[in-house]
Amino acid sequence: MRRNMSNTDRIIRVLLAALFAYLYFGGIVSGTWGIVLLVLAGVFLLTSLASFCPLYTLFKFSTYKE
Repeated sequence: MRRNMSNTDRIIRVLLAALFAYLYFGGIVSGTWGIVLLVLAGVFLLTSLASFCPLYTLFKFSTYKE
């Protein structure tokens, strides 16, 4: 896996993951939408930790400048 995410992109994803987790665990969003947000939070967190987004690869997109 080659890095395709910039540090700014990674920070935004971590912040969104934290927000989604807060909305779910704070009881603000529940049910199906809560589960969807929790799954998205997990995906955002994992992709930011790996600095790699599979969707970017499909669209031949990269925010990482070498």
